[in-house]
Amino acid sequence: MRSFSLYFILIFLCLSIRSGQACTTVIISGKATADGRPLMWKNCDTPSLDQRLIYGNQRGYPFLGLVRSNAADEATASIWTGTNAHGFSIMNTMSYNISEGEANGARNGFLMRRALEVCTDLASFRHYLDTLSRPMRVSANYGVMDAKGGAAYFEVNDHAYYMVDINDPAVAPHGYLVYTNFSYNGTFEAGQGYIRYQTAMEIMAKGAPAKAFTPQWILNNLSRSFYHSLLGIDLTKPQYADLTPRGWFPDSDFIPRKSTATACVIHGVRPGESPECTTMWTVLGYTPCSVAIPGWVALKEHQSPLLMRTAASENAPQCDMALALKAHVFPIKRGNGDKYFNFGLLYSHKDDRGFMQQLFPVEDECFRSANKLIETWRKQGINAKEAQEFLHTISAKIEFKMKQLLFSD
Repeated sequence: MRSFSLYFILIFLCLSIRSGQACTTVIISGKATADGRPLMWKNCDTPSLDQRLIYGNQRGYPFLGLVRSNAADEATASIWTGTNAHGFSIMNTMSYNISEGEANGARNGFLMRRALEVCTDLASFRHYLDTLSRPMRVSANYGVMDAKGGAAYFEVNDHAYYMVDINDPAVAPHGYLVYTNFSYNGTFEAGQGYIRYQTAMEIMAKGAPAKAFTPQWILNNLSRSFYHSLLGIDLTKPQYADLTPRGWFPDSDFIPRKSTATACVIHGVRPGESPECTTMWTVLGYTPCSVAIPGWVALKEHQSPLLMRTAASENAPQCDMALALKAHVFPIKRGNGDKYFNFGLLYSHKDDRGFMQQLFPVEDECFRSANKLIETWRKQGINAKEAQEFLHTISAKIEFKMKQLLFSD
């Protein structure tokens, strides 16, 4: 009976695989988090897998943001997640049901860049949207958070927008909202990402009663989740180990998948705290093969060297290493082989030697050390020298561990 169930699952998943931009996001109000500070998370799926972090200060407010590595000019490059010196943060998912006809979204990333340069809070973002000429050439759900406690999604198309307030108990009774690739105010059932949406909602519901939400919890429970809500299976659980007797499984409708390029969690501040302590945790590359590293706008260009462009490459070193590890997880190129991944390399039920299991300790050390520093900085302000020394040390440890995995037998 079990073998028949496995056969059905394989057939179903192979037929259901879809490509395209398929991001998953969450915004959590401070009233629902472990420390009373808001959080926003984006798991980015895109054909543009090479990405890096940049510091922008060409015009307007300074910011940190994610760009595609092939961006011709950092001074004008579209931003796909970011935070600025005022603690204003923004992200998006492509919406496939908010626009009439075929969704365009040609300026989705440009809008986010300009918002980081000119906005300080939700009110100024609304004003910014009001002043844009129509058509706006966007089709997106923009997640926005500020240093005053504001948190909302803006469902935006060429001509209009709809604000969905995370702090309104009528629309977010548990203090958070999940968005994938459809808008609540869009055409019913015309969007995408409904299975991922349900998966994220079920995972969030488990953490909500205890207010368990932290950046580390989000990355471990969402960005690296292999729970499938429609099938009711979680590949990391022992009871499903026999679904991958040879390690292989179809890559479909999990939150992390072959098209995952990066994940970010932005950890905000409480009202009255300095916005410079807003922390942008970035995981470049396929998230199960990578590690979260923090960044702060106050450090300007002096972020982790693993996240920034190098002289030898337009890409970031961490992204290169994560993509190289991912190539072992998705090694089959012929026919439909690219629809399968070697889950056994990512997670081992036998000896804890999976990539995720071996990367976890160094990421845990990064979170523990960074959180101690941040707690001090909230009282005294960011110590740039201390922050740079920490990033240098932890980046060296992360690079050593990732290369160790790459070159191990």
